[in-house]
Amino acid sequence: MSKFKAGIIGLGFIGGADQVSGDALGQQVVDLDGTHFVALSSHPQIDLVCGSSRDAGRRSRFEQRSGTKTYSDWREMLATENLDIVSVATYAPQHAEMVIEAARAGAKAVFCEKPIAQTVPDAERMLAACEESGTLLVINHNRRFNPQYRRLREFIAAGKLGELTSGSLQWGSGRLGNVGTHMIDAVQMIVGQPVVAVSGTLDLTGRPDCRGSAFNDPGGWGMLRLESGLIVTVDAADEARVPAQITVNGTLGRATTGGSDVTVKFQGGESQTWSNPPDTGSSMDLAVEEIVQALATGESFPWSPEEAARTLEAIVGFHASHHRNAAWTALPLTAKDRSIEVQSG
Repeated sequence: MSKFKAGIIGLGFIGGADQVSGDALGQQVVDLDGTHFVALSSHPQIDLVCGSSRDAGRRSRFEQRSGTKTYSDWREMLATENLDIVSVATYAPQHAEMVIEAARAGAKAVFCEKPIAQTVPDAERMLAACEESGTLLVINHNRRFNPQYRRLREFIAAGKLGELTSGSLQWGSGRLGNVGTHMIDAVQMIVGQPVVAVSGTLDLTGRPDCRGSAFNDPGGWGMLRLESGLIVTVDAADEARVPAQITVNGTLGRATTGGSDVTVKFQGGESQTWSNPPDTGSSMDLAVEEIVQALATGESFPWSPEEAARTLEAIVGFHASHHRNAAWTALPLTAKDRSIEVQSG
């Protein structure tokens, strides 16, 4: 059985399962759909050997939880440890540099937090570096690893909702970059089509970002046009208090996601709800399992990192459209639109 050495860059909330960091965000580790620490340390073919953080408290708490050594400098960790798998669990502005350096250091796989990057060119540099080094790049859009979302994708592809007529996304707390990246990525995955144009209006209420004043990641309202012409509406106001929900409507019925569950209601009145069994494990557990499977067998990974880059481009397109009074903005983006930063944590 192949064994792989792993390390984590970023030992906070989702990286190190650090509840002190979670308290600062007003969130609970137990409510997450997995953490890098638990997913890596629990896999029998992975030796989690190290982590890095600039924060001494996080390093100390991680050492106590994991029994591994830590570094204050992630570059030193990469240069010293000869890692097979590197988790990048830091804020988006740091993703590009860390992923590129991990690939150059010889990592076989990099498991990076979402969104993939702050700008489209940064995402493209990450893709190019990983392609050049042969590094598997996986972005933690966790719904892609949820068995029920995959089941829904197959269900729709088989025509069991009929001809698709519309879709909708809604979530609370705004933050197109931090939260919307999950929702926009998931709807593209579920219907099997990329976003090709965006019409968006940003919510400029100015709600403080829970990750600090360095981030300005508004929500908003708008529409996504998918490849077939399907329109998906977006309702994500900064002060909204609505559940995160994706709805796909077809001529034969409607599918709605809520958390890890999917509910299908048919035109005739029949309905069914799909839920993961209690022993399924988190979506991050499943992602790590597929990373190991790809590395151990040479099998192709089920998702391309280019999907995450397209999701970022749709979010950037939302910003570009807002600057044009919500005019439809085609993807791929061109000219100065490509340099717009999504200031997400």
